[in-house]
Amino acid sequence: MTSPIPALEKRIKPFWSPVWAGIALGLVLLLTFVLTGHGLGATGATTRATAWLGMEVAPQATHANAYLGPMTANGNPMSSWITWQVIGVAIGALLAAFLGGRFRFQFDGSLSVGTPRRILTALAGGMLAGFGARVSAGCTSGLGLSGAATLGVSAFLFLGLFFATGLITSRLVRGV
Repeated sequence: MTSPIPALEKRIKPFWSPVWAGIALGLVLLLTFVLTGHGLGATGATTRATAWLGMEVAPQATHANAYLGPMTANGNPMSSWITWQVIGVAIGALLAAFLGGRFRFQFDGSLSVGTPRRILTALAGGMLAGFGARVSAGCTSGLGLSGAATLGVSAFLFLGLFFATGLITSRLVRGV
């Protein structure tokens, strides 16, 4: 593959070996358990952001809500550990992209990114994934990584269903 900017190719560092990346992720997960008592996760931060936004827009309704209310009981729902974890992940990813010479703005699939079907499909998929993560009380990182690390049966059930659903959906949507 040729790069439109030859100088950019020289600055890009190669990705880590999957083995070393997996070992590093395992060590980060272990360190997270040791330091915080929690595993890795992400969707809880978006739920807390929703609770925070609800407190800004309709505080009484949000506080009375059975799902969001408990997150507002101690004051600011954004002060949770999971919110700071997600912020740290975003900062770390940005730093890694800069240091690896890989930071750039781009749209993948340039031939079909702007089509209404692609945008609606991505939006629907994201909403379904978010809904599923909340119903199952965790996302792929929370249930898959942290749950499997603690040998949670629900984690292994989730991972199996997650991959099976992905394969079936791919087959139905793309015929792959």
